[in-house]
Amino acid sequence: MDKIFNNTQVAFQLKSDSELERAYFLFRMIANEPLVRIGTAVTNFAIKAHLPVDGLIRATVFDHFCGGVSELDCMPVIDKMYEAGVSSVLDYSVEGKESDRQFDDVVARTLKILDFVKEKDAIPFAVFKPTAVGRFDLYKKVSSGEALNEEEINEWNRVKKRYEVICKKAYELEISLLIDSEESWMQDAADELCELMMKKYNKERAVVYNTLQLYRWDRLDYLKALHQKAREEKFVIGMKLVRGAYMEKENARAKEKNYPTPICASKKDTDDNFNATVHYMMEHLEEMAVFLGTHNEDSSYLLMDLMAQKGIEQNDPRIWFGQLYGMSDHISFNLAGNGYNVAKYLPFGPVRDVMPYLIRRAEENTSVAGQTTRELSLLTEERRRRKLN
Repeated sequence: MDKIFNNTQVAFQLKSDSELERAYFLFRMIANEPLVRIGTAVTNFAIKAHLPVDGLIRATVFDHFCGGVSELDCMPVIDKMYEAGVSSVLDYSVEGKESDRQFDDVVARTLKILDFVKEKDAIPFAVFKPTAVGRFDLYKKVSSGEALNEEEINEWNRVKKRYEVICKKAYELEISLLIDSEESWMQDAADELCELMMKKYNKERAVVYNTLQLYRWDRLDYLKALHQKAREEKFVIGMKLVRGAYMEKENARAKEKNYPTPICASKKDTDDNFNATVHYMMEHLEEMAVFLGTHNEDSSYLLMDLMAQKGIEQNDPRIWFGQLYGMSDHISFNLAGNGYNVAKYLPFGPVRDVMPYLIRRAEENTSVAGQTTRELSLLTEERRRRKLN
């Protein structure tokens, strides 16, 4: 397999010189862990104190990692990427809601997004988080198997209804729907709801996609068990594969509560688990669809190799590659340039409401070994190439 990810001219084709310099500056900052901690604390203070920092945030970290404050605000970015062959997944990245009114607002927003994307070939997927439509502690209680009181039963039925309303709309509009994963101690309940939706709406193709966080050592076994159910009940499995986003929190909770951590013992074990799951899904592609959500070059090459070995076209609709907006452009745009299906997660929302998402992005880039170093080396190479030209 030709190594395609080093082509910086293709990777950064949409970035102006000033945008390239901003990206270089941001990743230099993110590479400094103490600076990220200080910056996070200062930003949180400024927002809580209602200081006028929105403009500064928007001009730097927000515009690099987010598409805009609304769907329409995102359209210039969406159209520009689509011209280069990269699709978008509009992600309303507002977190930390707790009330029924707020959850119903998210449902209404998601339905509005579904209507919006129906008219846009550039946006083949919609997405939502389980805790955007239901209370975390309720998912946790259902996952633990504890008995719910009458009020909680009614509340859980409202959560089910929200899933149903969103998934039914996606099915009717023929749009695929990604449902994110969260912490392990609430995930069983979310998985249960995703399975119900797959059984109902994935009879002919993958409309509903669940997410497997493969830094968890039990997720491939979960997929195999789900596969058996899918065969018996005749539905198609849609799965987004990611490594995961809550490792430190997962390990800390397992230690505090004295139970075995659900996280793989090492980075290599996580990589092996991720790649084994890719192999498994490709062996059963007639019954599955995969959205490979990764910034890992080796895993991307693995899927490309398997597609070539099996004679699968680059643009087969059952296989998508996905990365986050503002990261791994060398993977996204070089894949798209070679004819593969690629979609960038494009977060949007009011600047202050999206800050928890942005802070997590900065912290993740700081903690993932090699991620920021690779971004910086590619940006440095492209800066050098442009100066020489």
